[in-house]
Amino acid sequence: MARFNMQDLIDIMAKLRGENGCPWDKAQTHESLKPYVIEEAYEVIDAIDRNDKEDFIEELGDLLLQIVFHCRLAQERGDFDMGDVIDGICEKMIRRHPHIFGDVKVENADEVLKNWEDIKREEKDVKTQAQGMESLPATLPALMLAFKVQEKAARVGFDWDDVKDAMDKVAEEMDELKEVYKGKNGDKIREEMGDLLFAAVNVARFLEVNPELALRDATKKFIRRFNYVEQAAAKSDRNLQEMTLEEMDHLWQEGKKYEKKF
Repeated sequence: MARFNMQDLIDIMAKLRGENGCPWDKAQTHESLKPYVIEEAYEVIDAIDRNDKEDFIEELGDLLLQIVFHCRLAQERGDFDMGDVIDGICEKMIRRHPHIFGDVKVENADEVLKNWEDIKREEKDVKTQAQGMESLPATLPALMLAFKVQEKAARVGFDWDDVKDAMDKVAEEMDELKEVYKGKNGDKIREEMGDLLFAAVNVARFLEVNPELALRDATKKFIRRFNYVEQAAAKSDRNLQEMTLEEMDHLWQEGKKYEKKF
């Protein structure tokens, strides 16, 4: 059975954007498509988390479609096309892997990452770590942005000696939040809340945990356990709004025990 290839997808998008194409596709712009790029990337992650091969294939295709879509829009304006994007990434991968395509020697993955960052800074003409931090995309999720900023600081030794120090910093920031949270200075409360979250991200970095994914998992777990509370209450013909916090917490603890059985 013949299989479609990359050129087929490019041709399909050209037809959708053509004179007799799809009204919705013809109305799109780079700006209007931004939410879909983000959405499709997260759906890829969700498919990975669920270990669903068929969904993984589908979601990767949806993400690839967004790339082809943006390339088509740019091609119509004479800016660039899919070939330019492929050329650019191939050249970058060769350039940033001199230990594979050149004569640079590396001992481990850490040295690979260091070389990658050094080459990247040279390409972007970034001369200081602060410039590197400022060049990070402002649209990154806040946890991911904090993580990357901390990584750059750590590369020049601006870092705690071990995770215990980072955990102590979390406790310190929590104490500072406790000092202001009852006050009326909303800006100060927000500042201390931010400091606490930033410190928590630092702990995650020391423990080699991606804070963005960890928080997503924790949120999913909360929804799963809350669903147990809601269903358990319904079985007893109870309404959550009529229950006390202690009663709901009892069901919550039941849900935790239920999960541990599996």
